[in-house]
Amino acid sequence: MRKRASVRAGWAFLGLLLGPAAGLRAAEPPAVDCASCHDEGQKLPKSAHAGLSCDTCHDGYNAATHPAGITKPACDTCHADEAGDYANGVHGQARKSGNDGAPDCSVCHGGAHELVDPKSQAFRIATPSTCGMCHPDVVEQYQASVHGQALARGVTQAPLCTDCHGEHKIIKHTNEASPVSTAHIRDTCGSCHGDVRLTRKFGLPSDRLISFDSSYHGLAAKAGSQTVANCASCHGVHNILPSSDPKSTINPRNLPQTCGKCHPGAGTRFTISQVHVAAEGSAEPPALRWVRQFYLLVIPVTLGLMLLHNGGEWLRKLIRLRFRAYRETPRPGPAAGRGELRMLPFERVQHAVLALSFLTLVWTGFALKYPEQWWARPLLLMEGRYSMRSLIHRAAAAVFIGISATHVVSLIVSRKLRRHWKEMLPNIDDPREALANFAYNLGLGDRQPPRSAHSYVEKSEYWAVVWGAVVMAASGSLLWANNIALKLLPKSWLDVATSVHFYEAVLATLAILIWHFYSVIFDPDVYPLNTAFLTGRSVRKEEPGHRGDEARGTGD
Repeated sequence: MRKRASVRAGWAFLGLLLGPAAGLRAAEPPAVDCASCHDEGQKLPKSAHAGLSCDTCHDGYNAATHPAGITKPACDTCHADEAGDYANGVHGQARKSGNDGAPDCSVCHGGAHELVDPKSQAFRIATPSTCGMCHPDVVEQYQASVHGQALARGVTQAPLCTDCHGEHKIIKHTNEASPVSTAHIRDTCGSCHGDVRLTRKFGLPSDRLISFDSSYHGLAAKAGSQTVANCASCHGVHNILPSSDPKSTINPRNLPQTCGKCHPGAGTRFTISQVHVAAEGSAEPPALRWVRQFYLLVIPVTLGLMLLHNGGEWLRKLIRLRFRAYRETPRPGPAAGRGELRMLPFERVQHAVLALSFLTLVWTGFALKYPEQWWARPLLLMEGRYSMRSLIHRAAAAVFIGISATHVVSLIVSRKLRRHWKEMLPNIDDPREALANFAYNLGLGDRQPPRSAHSYVEKSEYWAVVWGAVVMAASGSLLWANNIALKLLPKSWLDVATSVHFYEAVLATLAILIWHFYSVIFDPDVYPLNTAFLTGRSVRKEEPGHRGDEARGTGD
């Protein structure tokens, strides 16, 4: 009994506490059922605004009888960011300028009481039809394209209008900030074609973005060129069709016309072959694979041997000059007189022009391949409608070819120069001399073998320059005259020339750094600089067994 009495007392106390609150709740006006008078109230539960009550947007309409003419709410009350984007887009700007026919929120989304959730599949699938109310011709092209056909088959991940143009902030393609502008079209297309998951899911080629980026078109676009071909230039904009479709701009029969927009006459003699050229893998053309494998073998082997040769010699000379100067072979003395004659005046001029043109070619050439590097940025500042990097590169190439031709002509017409350069002709002693000195530099032997005045060091460098000049001039000229090449030759020739031009540039640049710069700068016998290219006479000290000008007969 006591237990029951205590329970009743507890309930009585709780009633005293909740009594005022219950009274207040009873005093509140009952919720207004807007649907009893307005059809919109019946639509609301099925719309994206289903979670909102009527008075959330309709402030002042919270009574059964309410005054008429109260201002309707604006969308930007809750959607300020979207409203700001819309105001800056083409539709908002058109409406601001007085075009009442320009679409607003309700045209695309529908009425506030019945709008579909923008994240739903139903809204996404209906987007082309919505845009088609104002852009019927464009949507007709889209619906016939690979993207439109995929969407019609139920592939909701297929790109549609808003994926490429944006949603609320739609701006003209001529505006650089537009996702479909020349500057951004690669990234827009790459959001799908560069996505590994999407390419695997739908069986799309996975190398399209990579192969484009590694091509001249992709590299020039990355460097800031506004005129180079991009995805839309070849594939179309809204009318993108598979290459197997006769109406496709990339159908083999239509490629001459498509490529001919930039390269007149392209494909008129030979069919234009594979456009997206893979750098590696099964899709790589055999000729490119051979070129790549050849240089990936030659470059490390050649540079490795250079490093071993020069590194060993540097250590030998360091030990001889610093640590065992009085215990080893006597230190060679300075050359007699003003030093041996190495370069005649005309040769020094040739060398200066050749060096300047070569360095310019290296800078402007690798700036195309690596435009994001700090040393390439000054060139990118000049990019725009006209590619200054390309103009500078080609001007330097013309100078390089011209000075190379001048060298050949000078050897023909000048007996003095011809006699001087006869020292560069290989002879039977060169291999033996090279092997002996290489072995000595690696630590095999205690006495340094004799070395000719113009030894295998100078000869190998000279003939390497000759070889590099011929290869670079031939491949570069083919790339320079790409319109003629595409008109007269198979496209694969240009692909091979591009690969050879790049790999040969890498080999030449690193060889100059390792081989030539060591001879004229880092060699302890000439450090800090061999000024023969300025004065004509070398500061190099004579080695044991070294044959000077008297032996060569070129002391004049």
